[in-house]
Amino acid sequence: MPLDSETIFAASAVAIGDVALAIEGPPGSGKSSLALALIDRGALLIGDDAVRLKFESDHLLACPPPNIEGLLEVRGVGLFEMPLSPPRPLALVLSLGLGGERLPENAPARTILGVDVPALTFYPGTIAPAVRAEMALERFGRSGADLSRQGPPHT
Repeated sequence: MPLDSETIFAASAVAIGDVALAIEGPPGSGKSSLALALIDRGALLIGDDAVRLKFESDHLLACPPPNIEGLLEVRGVGLFEMPLSPPRPLALVLSLGLGGERLPENAPARTILGVDVPALTFYPGTIAPAVRAEMALERFGRSGADLSRQGPPHT
């Protein structure tokens, strides 16, 4: 068991099916925008700009953060209350930025609180970032994750 069993992780996180997808990156990189696009496709908010990670058994649970629970920043518009997901196991971290492989074969593991979590460099761009993020979760997410959708995607 890790020395610390809980931490605040600087990332946005959404629930897709039974797992959590964390989105990290510098301010202005599009974390909240990507989370909002995923929410528009049926994901549920866990946390915006911060997520509480708790070690449980052999995985990390992504939980809403204190103080900003249920709030999502829509840049240039304001803060909005969003329906929240219950805690979900963290399956993948998307690190927003340039420099990722064009056709990655795997997502290197990042150790958080003693748990290895796949982490993939991801450039959201303007072409289907939410769909691409869902595909990354399906391909590189921590094994054993149930990725069934919350509901039908918007078209």
